[in-house]
Amino acid sequence: MKNSQQDTAEGILFTDMYQLTMAQLYYRVGLHERLVQFDHYFRNYPDYGSHKAGYCINAGLEWLLDWMKQAHFREQDVAYLRSLKSRTGSPLFGDDFLDWLRSHGDFSGISMWAIPEGRVIHPNVPLTIIQGPLAMAQILETSLLNHLNFQILIATKAARIREIGRGQVMLEFGLRRAHGKGGNAGARAALIGGADFTSNVGISAVLGYPPKGTHAHSMVQLFISLGMSELDAFRAYADNYPDDCTLLVDTIDTLKSGIPNAIQVFEELRMKGYRPVGVRLDSGDLAYLSIQSAKLLDAAGFPDVSIVLSNNLDELVIWQIITQITQEAPRYDVDPDRLISRLVYGVGTRLITSWGEPALGGVYKLVAVENQGQWIPAIKISESPSKTPNPGNKRVWRLYDQRGKASADLIGLEDESPRQMQQIILRHPTDHTKVRSHAAEDIPEIEPLLVEVLREGKLVYELPTIDKMRSCRQADVERLDPGVRRIMYPHIYHVSLTQRLWDLKQKLIETALSPE
Repeated sequence: MKNSQQDTAEGILFTDMYQLTMAQLYYRVGLHERLVQFDHYFRNYPDYGSHKAGYCINAGLEWLLDWMKQAHFREQDVAYLRSLKSRTGSPLFGDDFLDWLRSHGDFSGISMWAIPEGRVIHPNVPLTIIQGPLAMAQILETSLLNHLNFQILIATKAARIREIGRGQVMLEFGLRRAHGKGGNAGARAALIGGADFTSNVGISAVLGYPPKGTHAHSMVQLFISLGMSELDAFRAYADNYPDDCTLLVDTIDTLKSGIPNAIQVFEELRMKGYRPVGVRLDSGDLAYLSIQSAKLLDAAGFPDVSIVLSNNLDELVIWQIITQITQEAPRYDVDPDRLISRLVYGVGTRLITSWGEPALGGVYKLVAVENQGQWIPAIKISESPSKTPNPGNKRVWRLYDQRGKASADLIGLEDESPRQMQQIILRHPTDHTKVRSHAAEDIPEIEPLLVEVLREGKLVYELPTIDKMRSCRQADVERLDPGVRRIMYPHIYHVSLTQRLWDLKQKLIETALSPE
């Protein structure tokens, strides 16, 4: 795409058609500048088929803010909308509305509250709250969901892989299998969620992390095709990168050729004063090959050389590999814990595509409308109670128990404060039979989760670094109950409503369903 075409496709028109037709309708009835509130949240954890997540990791906010800062209706955008016709050939958008877009079509009137990137998040909790003029808040929906939902999905997958990998070094290798430029967003989210580095050079440059990689099978194939050997290929690579020599050893035969040749090259490097970094296994029984590779490397005097595993890894595959190593390594006189501690995981396709759950069910729902200086809560009735939003202008708190573990996220109205309640009542969002009560004094820590990010288009929040986001993720995951952290069949984390919010929701539902 030419640059001008890319600007059009990725600018303010990076939205769905119905957002624009709704905006014009609001303009026609004089509601386009009415202040409203939309909540962004997701309804369910990612379900990967054989297993389900017990928590998610927030991500994507900074890139959404970058887009909002640049996005506005340019002359060429307005000209394109003017060219659109209805089925009868009449203009789809009126000149008066297009003139309004040209002069008011940006996000300078939008205010935002959000849970910071890197934090653990749960279903039905407002992650991003948008307040602003109705027309532009409506147009924002598509891009907001696009920027946030995907990065949350990938950050969550990365966190689960990091968790099951026992905190070992994790490399994101997915760009070649990613969905277009989503590879950039996915790599960023993976770094937030648990990857130490990515092979994606461009995003590494942007985010300030050195890109990581080994070499290709094709290098060995090339040398062999030209009458040379795998050993010649390894030597060439070591000569060029003596300080960063990790050799891919499975092009011919891992144990009979790759590892012995790698050991020979490593011995030559060591004689020259260099320290070999690792070997990479990309096919076969990775657990068995790891054990045998470790045995050969240890016998040759290279006990600290890393063993990089790749080839369709995800949390379940890594779990199986670790389990198999734990069971089988002692049979070969290999210490399983020591072997597991030298593993490095190169995770590609199954991370960057969120294998098993291709989309996060994040939604953007109208929950309040301003009228004569007051916020009027809005409700949407669904046949499925779980799809009925929580109305009104709200805030969120995280409650911690005596162990310092997160025990519940509590959603309440803006003017509520759990610390001002003698009894904190926690209501299930949809099930009236599920209710708990705690004395406020019995809850040692109550943390507000939402921070103010934008105030009428101006950034009022210091965006955290990736390192800060990673630290937040690690701290939040460690404060989850072990049952919630489980890879298989995790314990359900409690997301609750205050009594006042519950009462408001029930009243609005009853009113909406009552005959006039």
